[in-house]
Amino acid sequence: MTTLKFGWHLHSFPVDGSDAGAFRTQLHETLDYVQDHFDSVWVDDHVMPWAVWQPNDTPYVECLSTISHFAALYPKLDFGASVLCQSYRNPALLAKTVANMQWLTEGRFIFGIGAGWMEPEYRSHNWEYPKPAIRIAQMEETIEIVRAMWTESPASYEGKYYRIEDAYCEPRPDPMPPILVGGGGEQLTLRVVAKHADMWNIPGHSYDEYKHKLEVLRGHCDAVGRDYDEIIKTWSCESISLATTEAVARKIAAESPYDNNSVVGTADAVANYLQQYVDLGVTYLIVRLNDFPQQDGLQQFVEEVMPRLR
Repeated sequence: MTTLKFGWHLHSFPVDGSDAGAFRTQLHETLDYVQDHFDSVWVDDHVMPWAVWQPNDTPYVECLSTISHFAALYPKLDFGASVLCQSYRNPALLAKTVANMQWLTEGRFIFGIGAGWMEPEYRSHNWEYPKPAIRIAQMEETIEIVRAMWTESPASYEGKYYRIEDAYCEPRPDPMPPILVGGGGEQLTLRVVAKHADMWNIPGHSYDEYKHKLEVLRGHCDAVGRDYDEIIKTWSCESISLATTEAVARKIAAESPYDNNSVVGTADAVANYLQQYVDLGVTYLIVRLNDFPQQDGLQQFVEEVMPRLR
């Protein structure tokens, strides 16, 4: 039987108006607890707030430097990118960066990658923002370049959008980081998952929506000759309002920036909700508790929800 794993989704910005110094302290204090109870920590790849209500000058973490810092301080944990936007970095440099992360963490990095979506971030940083089909094709070429540089020395690749010639990546990662593809586009993205991914993730989505995505993914696997069961199914529940009573949980949800599509309730209610996804074949749950920087919900999740699911 596959062991169910749990990841904590690190908060990318302070939700209580704290300044950058206080926010750093909040993250450290939470990770001090997380390291003894979770398998991994996941960090978003944005450089400015994505929430429309959040001021643009809010302190905000950058994915890879944040992982580098915390991975050194918390060696019990794996660290995953959730997910790297392929457009933000040159593919060959990304291959080297991820290989270096895997080397320095001694095999604790999960390479999550997606096609990107946040248009205002692209525009403000002068990144090209082509149509979705092109961004997805670029993501696939990036994955192919990364794998080539991890397995060939030197590596060359000629694609429609990207190319490398006699590129080296030493030390090559051993073992290679698992490649997690994020996204749920049914015609293109899930086909990339079927062809290339070790893991698949999608944030949110109802039980019925997630079940449908799995059916589409299975169809793509059949079409490309991939074993559907080889792909680790993960799910990000990015908004959990958990408390000892439903009334308190609803109050937390109402005050949280992540209240949209929030899972709200007591330990029994939250466990029952998440169990649906486990029954569909999810073996990695990535969660974010809405009462951060408080730890009451996180501790209740560890003590009362995890045992029910495991």
